[in-house]
Amino acid sequence: MSYKTEDLMYAEKGTPERGGTIDAPTSQATWRSTAEYRALDAAHHIHPFSDMGSLNRAGSRVIVKAQGVYLWDSDGNKIIDGMAGLWCVNVGYGRHELADAAFRQMQELPYYNTFFKTTHPPVIELSALLAELTPAPFNHFFYCNSGSEGNDTVLRIVHQYWATQRQPAKKFVIARKNAYHGSTIAGGTLGGMAYMHEQMPSKVENIVHIDQPYFFGEAASDQTPEEFALARARQLEAKILELGADNVAAFIGEPFQGAGGVIFPADTYWPEVKRICRKYDVLLVADEVIGGFGRTGEWFAHQHFGFEPDLITLAKGLTSGYVPMGAVGLHDRIARALIDNGDFNHGLTYSGHPVAAAVALANLKLLRDEKIVERVKADTGPYFQKRLRETFAAHPIVGEISGVGLVAGVQLAEVPLERKRFANGGDVGALCRDFCFNGNLIMRASGDRMLLSPPLVISRPEIDEIVSKAKAAIDATARQMGMLW
Repeated sequence: MSYKTEDLMYAEKGTPERGGTIDAPTSQATWRSTAEYRALDAAHHIHPFSDMGSLNRAGSRVIVKAQGVYLWDSDGNKIIDGMAGLWCVNVGYGRHELADAAFRQMQELPYYNTFFKTTHPPVIELSALLAELTPAPFNHFFYCNSGSEGNDTVLRIVHQYWATQRQPAKKFVIARKNAYHGSTIAGGTLGGMAYMHEQMPSKVENIVHIDQPYFFGEAASDQTPEEFALARARQLEAKILELGADNVAAFIGEPFQGAGGVIFPADTYWPEVKRICRKYDVLLVADEVIGGFGRTGEWFAHQHFGFEPDLITLAKGLTSGYVPMGAVGLHDRIARALIDNGDFNHGLTYSGHPVAAAVALANLKLLRDEKIVERVKADTGPYFQKRLRETFAAHPIVGEISGVGLVAGVQLAEVPLERKRFANGGDVGALCRDFCFNGNLIMRASGDRMLLSPPLVISRPEIDEIVSKAKAAIDATARQMGMLW
């Protein structure tokens, strides 16, 4: 059956304004049946990172409302969001302060660009607040629409910086395998995910990769986590020497790998990376798209690991996902080089969009004034990590819990004590993800690692609910694999 949009435009079930009722704490109602929504979705919508044939046969789950850490679907099921959307809804759903900020700004100045020697109050105020919240050397920010665009922008800034230093041969950017830096051609090339590269025949040149610091999956049996991390960091030095230090512009890395599996390197990793970058005059870029704005209990994840980057990419938690926005923070020495050397020929129609900036400003004020980041560090983050580790200690298919604050990776393994992963790890992770979804928990799979990154406003009872539902799903996975009775 096929539908035209106009055929269903007024297929309303009733709203509170029209005498209808809803269970979820919002004023919007489901105006169409789930079947109708699914039919329209299958007819017209291409989803990201999806097998559309399979998805359309099964039917999408239609999410219609949200409040706090919970979602509701069109069938009335209440779901706890263990992923904060896509790592982004830091202040939780339903914050009227952000909606009000957007509404006020749309009434006053819904759009203007920052190209024509112009600016506007929201982007000015946002930039000033970011300068307060970021570490001291970061006082200048360039705006875009997403983390992907932020990492594209990083490439432009890096090359322009070295041109201003009269070292134009510095063109190579080194990244890591299994890293994620976005889905544009440039961001996808920077990322080291082979399955994405297979669909990108036109990759960006001068980008090369070294191995990731994934101890559980790739370390030798006789290596300690610290030895392994140090060896992986020193691959950077080897690659710089292979390419020639005069040809290497930058190294980019997520402080912890997010989409790659919430991989936290041992404490020996980042100090060695920083030492190598400084020794060979290579810029150090921290992709803070996932780690920024409180996820680890610090405002920025690189602060947790104790290193100072030259550039940081920001998005997601910048607006808590309420509207799209990304940014690049520039260390003073990088910013000064651009400011003092003529035009920087890069920009986007929506760079510093006034509505996005107003929402970001309201969002960051909530994070600051309600001390949400401090609560993650002192209370909910340690509680979350403790509950996960206690719950899955000696579990027959859990080999590792990694993470800090309100982000965690749960490694599924065939023989946990031997660090032996499942041969069909992606299938096992997908199975577990579906058990989570059917149990009304959003928990993401990355290969055979299960990922959690809940809203930063989550309470202890809500953490207990996530951990309980995660255990039920992982137990069900183990039973399906014949490893738990």
